[in-house]
Amino acid sequence: MIPLPSTLRIWLAAGVTDMRLGMPGLALKVQEALGRDPFAGDVYAFRGRRGDLVKLIWHDGIGLSLYAKRIERGHFLWPSAKDGAIHLSPSQLTCLLEGVDWRNPQKTWRPELAG
Repeated sequence: MIPLPSTLRIWLAAGVTDMRLGMPGLALKVQEALGRDPFAGDVYAFRGRRGDLVKLIWHDGIGLSLYAKRIERGHFLWPSAKDGAIHLSPSQLTCLLEGVDWRNPQKTWRPELAG
């Protein structure tokens, strides 16, 4: 993933989104459904119906970028709200994209002895 500055604002679009949408369609969704400016430099995350695909869009001042990630097993954890947007920190977004519960991250258990 592209490194994100800690001052970056990240928004999760609550509910499900049609994952056939590309950059223009998702930008329009940000503008109309969320009531925000898609070209202000914030990152917006969208999840599909099955929960195994997430798309992020952001405008970096030069152009609109699209990042898509499909998780192999399981699904991305998403808020249960039907509409609106939830603010995340860059570290919470990293957890989300790694399949970790970003609402309550837990340290992974690791064995202490090899034998």
